[in-house]
Amino acid sequence: MTILFIGILIFLFLLGMPVAFGLGVTAFIMAILMEKSLFDINYGIIAQRIFYGPNNFLILAVPFFLLAGRLMNTSGITTRIYNFADALVGHVQGGLGQVNVLGSMIFAGMTGVGTSDAAGLGTVEIKAMRDAGYDDDFTVAITAASATIGPIIPPSVPLVIYGVLATVSVGRLLIGGIIPGILMGLALMVMVSFYAKKRRYPKRNRTNFNELLKASRQAFLPLMTPVILVGGMISGVFTPTEAAAVAALYSFVLGVFVYREISLSNFWVIIKETAKDTAIIMFIVACALYYGWVLIRSRIPIILLEELTAITTDPLIILFILNGFFLIVGCFMETIAAMSILVPVLTPLIQKVGIDPLHFGLVMVLNLVIGLITPPFGMVLFVLDKVSGVPIYRIVKATLPFIIPLLVVLILITIYPPLVTFLPNLVMGK
Repeated sequence: MTILFIGILIFLFLLGMPVAFGLGVTAFIMAILMEKSLFDINYGIIAQRIFYGPNNFLILAVPFFLLAGRLMNTSGITTRIYNFADALVGHVQGGLGQVNVLGSMIFAGMTGVGTSDAAGLGTVEIKAMRDAGYDDDFTVAITAASATIGPIIPPSVPLVIYGVLATVSVGRLLIGGIIPGILMGLALMVMVSFYAKKRRYPKRNRTNFNELLKASRQAFLPLMTPVILVGGMISGVFTPTEAAAVAALYSFVLGVFVYREISLSNFWVIIKETAKDTAIIMFIVACALYYGWVLIRSRIPIILLEELTAITTDPLIILFILNGFFLIVGCFMETIAAMSILVPVLTPLIQKVGIDPLHFGLVMVLNLVIGLITPPFGMVLFVLDKVSGVPIYRIVKATLPFIIPLLVVLILITIYPPLVTFLPNLVMGK
């Protein structure tokens, strides 16, 4: 049954069927096989299960975070963030590489999507680094690697989806991403420093106080976005979903009334694009929860649990086995699609062996986020191919070394769970 379940899904994907339809069709076929008749299936339950997925208050955070990200990219906020990061660290050797990472860490606190970072802030970063004489390979590589911070530092669309699928507190997940996200940024900065000294990249004069003050003043309102979001959730003023709505409203006010760079026609385009992205994600989640329900009824997670625990019951060894599996999956599947398939299967396993679902969520998402910059289907690689004009094979070759610091952070949070759980336990209780 397990082989058949997986085989049907893979076959449909090879035929080019979209993820949501592949999940739904696979689940329906397996339901027929379990009931042994097309007419004995309770179609009312199928409809209820599919409707149950998007009918969740928590998942309302997704469209609001997507909307906030698009508004940020359109309102000139990316340039202000970049200038602020440049004023802080642009004077060190290879400074624009450090600016690239720091800018992505700041922008990650506003959008929660890696491709938004690459397409929005990445455009500004690539132009500035080219103008300063940096080679294209290094430029696109650090832009790609730094974009992976977006889905880890709150807000994070993948963490919201994981929370819904695994029934884990979204607020705790978002807070749990802060330390791993900062570690990713620091690890990439070390890598940039190594390359800068090896290749003798340029550095400029240190920013004087007046220039720093000017950049800080211009970036102050955008920089308040993560403060409002995280502060509001920690203090209990609003839930993660309400935080997403506040972020979207705040971005709208900045873009339309403060900076006046978003016209009515631009806003309508942003709304339409956000609606399209939301519809795709919601449909995947709806079919994924139906798929997960059929999985549980087929006892496949229990069979997988028995087979894996027959090998080992050590949580750390199981996590490392799953790490290797996730890294392979991330090369071939988009993050949300992979989570939609795997979370329902693996949730019973991690609960049985005593792995904290909060810890596991960050480990899983970081694994799959690395897939954004790994061939053959790394979405950030394709975005940067369009943004930079650098051939995809050169982007892949240049980016591969920058996966190493990300893997180091992955290993650290795998073997030491408090890197994930400390902040949520501190501010929200155990």
